[in-house]
Amino acid sequence: MTAFRMKRRHFLLATLAVISAKRVAGADPRHFRVAFANLNEEPGTRIDGLGFTGAEIRRSFELASRSLPLDMIYYDNGGDAEKAVGNARDAVSSKVDLLIEYNSDAKANAEIGRQLKTAGIPLLAVNYSIPGVPLYTADNIAAGRIAGQALGKFAKENWPDQTLVAAILGDVSDPGAAVTARIQGLTEGLRQELPDLSPVQLDSAGHSVRAGSVLAKFLAIQTRRKILVAALDDASALAAKSAVETAGRISDCVIVSQGADRSIHGGASEKKEIDPANRGSVILGSVAYFFDRYGYEILPIALRMLRGEQVPPQTLTKHVLISAKNVFVEYPPVDMN
Repeated sequence: MTAFRMKRRHFLLATLAVISAKRVAGADPRHFRVAFANLNEEPGTRIDGLGFTGAEIRRSFELASRSLPLDMIYYDNGGDAEKAVGNARDAVSSKVDLLIEYNSDAKANAEIGRQLKTAGIPLLAVNYSIPGVPLYTADNIAAGRIAGQALGKFAKENWPDQTLVAAILGDVSDPGAAVTARIQGLTEGLRQELPDLSPVQLDSAGHSVRAGSVLAKFLAIQTRRKILVAALDDASALAAKSAVETAGRISDCVIVSQGADRSIHGGASEKKEIDPANRGSVILGSVAYFFDRYGYEILPIALRMLRGEQVPPQTLTKHVLISAKNVFVEYPPVDMN
């Protein structure tokens, strides 16, 4: 009996060893070295005209990489083309398996593309294209269109017989492609719902305080009209809200913003402008760009590339309007980011 038990035990141990070996063989045994060159991590710098910081973007990569077979290396391009090229050169010298490049200068990006191609290192671009390289990017036209449509639908449902005027508020003079595309999308979205309405542009030159004063002057002129405000960022939206309240025009205005950063959705103990308990706010919602989740969206694409899989030439952010109806779905009232 004892000999039988010993044989049975040896058989079970051998079987478990085979199962364990198969699991290890089926798993990805290799950790890849991946570098992420961030656009700009200088404190106080807003990324691509929205309210996010480079530190928030980097943190999303740090969190997302913890559950993946990746050893991360981080670079800060500092918003400088020459530094971005130098960082790419260092990544090549460090023999990374893949570089994720977030840099806005087209000439520098072309040079970075040449360096990585020569070194035989895969490259993944973020928000700014690099010739022949897969791109993960915000869909700025679509995001603008979502906001414009939301404003138009609100006006048709709530002010069907009122005289309307629309304004695009923010750094409208920004020559960047992202802001230009958002303005185009906003205009298209508004006209899809209200074909005869052409929005005016109110320039804040990138300063939220000025956004409030510019809108205040506009409100003083637009008497007996309902006003649709499309803010290009959340800071401008909050300044616009203050101007509307000060002017006593709460019942005449509605605002939709771009970004959905923490100043709008808040954290566990922060003020939440968009909240089910704050449905009376003149800020109807903000279109999410999810910069604070970039790591979770981009690293799986990088991992597929490293494993030799085909990836689309372009992957777009899935933008949604964050409002009181869905804010706790997209951003639960706990610090989970």
